[in-house]
Amino acid sequence: MSGHSKWATIKRKKAAKDSKRSDQFAKLLRAIEVAAREGGGDPGANMTLASAVEKAKASSVPSDNIDRAIKRGSGADADGARYEEITYEGYAPGGIALFIETLTDNRNRTAQDVRHAFTRNGGNLGETGSTGWMFTRKGVIVVEKSAAPDDERLLELALEAGAEDLNDSESSWEIVTDPSALAAVRDALRAAGVEVFSAELTMLPQSTIPVDGGEARRVLQLIDALEDLEDVQNVYANFDIPEEVMASL
Repeated sequence: MSGHSKWATIKRKKAAKDSKRSDQFAKLLRAIEVAAREGGGDPGANMTLASAVEKAKASSVPSDNIDRAIKRGSGADADGARYEEITYEGYAPGGIALFIETLTDNRNRTAQDVRHAFTRNGGNLGETGSTGWMFTRKGVIVVEKSAAPDDERLLELALEAGAEDLNDSESSWEIVTDPSALAAVRDALRAAGVEVFSAELTMLPQSTIPVDGGEARRVLQLIDALEDLEDVQNVYANFDIPEEVMASL
């Protein structure tokens, strides 16, 4: 199970209470625009777009903004910058593998910013292919244990809808799906009355590395520095840090 998924869940809970969460709107809308441009403007036929829209709604991005981003991407609104997807790979302190997804209209700026974040925070930027092979594209649905049925019932519902696995993520359940099955499993859970905290496409590590103490702080500092960059959309990592340690950091 990905410790990084727990970190993302903790940060999302904080963002829901953070008056500055609107600072993330531009990144979320950029992801929607690019997904619509590459796969079409219908979320029902474009899982990447559906995932981006779901994430934006979870962060309280206004529906009008989401609709405009879809129109820009699908060509109904030709205004706005043209973004390209670029990925970066590298290592955080302790040998933790990182896989970084960016959307940029200036690849030189993005490369410089990412390189500086690694240098300033004790990481090492790697070559293409150095860590990407450690991650697999999956759908992940998070259900808080406090709002979930018992684990056997949740597993039954998830598997019947097409999920691959159910993982215990301390205070929540992490349901893993094939990317193409994410929407169907999410909708089946909601139809059964299960409250879904989040449902999105992500990159899961094939294995994780336990991290604790001061090294955990250094790893998360680098990830935070990367996520704060204007062009960075997602940072994936193969650490496993206890939830109470992450919450304290």
